[in-house]
Amino acid sequence: MTVLVIAEHDHASVKGATLHTVTAAVACGAGDVHVLVAGHNAAAAAAAAAQIAGVAKVIHTDSPALAHALAENLAAQVLAIAGGYSHILFPATAAGKNVAPRVAAKLDVAQISEISKVISADTFERPIYAGNAIATVQSADSTKVITVRTTGFDAAAATGGAAAIETAAAVADSGQSSYVGSEIAKNDRPELTAAKIIVSGGRALGSSEKFNEVMTPLADKLGAAIGASRAAVDAGYAPNDLQVGQTGKIVAPQLYIAAGISGAIQHLAGMKDSKVIVAINKDPEAPIFSVADYGLEADLFTAVPELVNSL
Repeated sequence: MTVLVIAEHDHASVKGATLHTVTAAVACGAGDVHVLVAGHNAAAAAAAAAQIAGVAKVIHTDSPALAHALAENLAAQVLAIAGGYSHILFPATAAGKNVAPRVAAKLDVAQISEISKVISADTFERPIYAGNAIATVQSADSTKVITVRTTGFDAAAATGGAAAIETAAAVADSGQSSYVGSEIAKNDRPELTAAKIIVSGGRALGSSEKFNEVMTPLADKLGAAIGASRAAVDAGYAPNDLQVGQTGKIVAPQLYIAAGISGAIQHLAGMKDSKVIVAINKDPEAPIFSVADYGLEADLFTAVPELVNSL
């Protein structure tokens, strides 16, 4: 048995989600771990994947059809080499969730979604009910197609490995979709799901102006990413890509500071695996305090500026 990890990359380097997925792959205990790097002019990413600790082989496929990781083409590429693998793992990111179900459907197997722990080669844990319960899932499928909740696994070391790189034939363009363009927001801050420190604001901030006025100086001082609760996003205080929670981004930074966030179940599901949680809220009954390591019952408009001044 061998495990295949589908790498996420930018053609020059491997994204952090792949490192966490490699750790899950090793934990499956199903033999060697291979990594597929499918792209165009992505030799540098393949070389980076070969350095990941725990990886035995990197399979590199290169084609213009794979340049933008279109789900139809990438799924076909995975299926072209899937025959020799007992497990196929994807990071549970937007990209991974777009491709994995197509692969599972074509293989006629049940996908196992967002695993947070590997118990054995065929048994896994995954959160359900917005993280309020953990389901133990056992699969009898010959090929297990899995998405990995990256916050549940430590990142594999990015260096120290010396895997062989094998070039495989790329599949032809399916013609089912085509890349038109993209508009990528530029942000000097760390990417939310990869940040070591996150400061998040809630609806209590009252307006977009106050959100920026209060949260930005704190993020600047700490070198942190900025997040927001769903309520703050729905109210227009922050853009959608800052939303943390069950319907936003799942994060697990070293430090998570929640200011003016009550702690709705869907928000807690997205951040409760953070190593240290600091909550600032004037409501002593706010649910956020139930998961906080440190809680400050105070008006955020006073407490946060004081915290910034003390740093």
